[in-house]
Amino acid sequence: MSSYEQLHRQCRTLENLLDTKLNSYSQLVSTFSKGGDDVEANGSAERWKDLELEVDDLLEKLEENNEKLEELSSNPETLSQSMLRAIQRHRELFQDSVREVKRTKTSVKNAMDQANLLSGVRNDIDAYRSTAADSLLAERGRIDSSHHMTDTIIDYETRAEFGRQRVDISSINTRMVGVLNAMPGINNIVGMIKSRRRRDSIIMGVLIGTCIFLLLWYLW
Repeated sequence: MSSYEQLHRQCRTLENLLDTKLNSYSQLVSTFSKGGDDVEANGSAERWKDLELEVDDLLEKLEENNEKLEELSSNPETLSQSMLRAIQRHRELFQDSVREVKRTKTSVKNAMDQANLLSGVRNDIDAYRSTAADSLLAERGRIDSSHHMTDTIIDYETRAEFGRQRVDISSINTRMVGVLNAMPGINNIVGMIKSRRRRDSIIMGVLIGTCIFLLLWYLW
């Protein structure tokens, strides 16, 4: 009897502990499904392994206790009907726990694989974006450098062209002054031409005025 009571209490304790650990273990599915950080980096994988070991250890101990209870039930004359029903109930609970552990392990593993896959894809995307950004920045740097070089060349060529034009104009002025100084009679001729044009303009003005005056006098 004492052996039965001890095994019975141990089974109840192990069943409760297993239920609690299994509940925590199954919550990893929602943790993995949320995504976010890398499963390996945030320590979820280590927690998964620890919980799985604890669940397996409890399940193994529970199985040993159930086997001992089965041995006791092989001599039913030493046990009451309530004891036999309790042993049967422990066996059923153990079988349910085995199925639940298998199901939860599969769910957790699938969730973790999916989380690792998403994390890998996310890392690949981030790496691609980083590489693309670096390439764009490098290309922008090359373009800016090319523009700066082009502006420098244009500025230099413009200044050089203006310098050449100033030299050419100065040379032309110098040659013209030299020509004028070498031919002093040209200034006199130009002056005479301007004086004659001025005189002709005065004469034409006087004639036009006289004609207008005579025309008006005749009409009156």
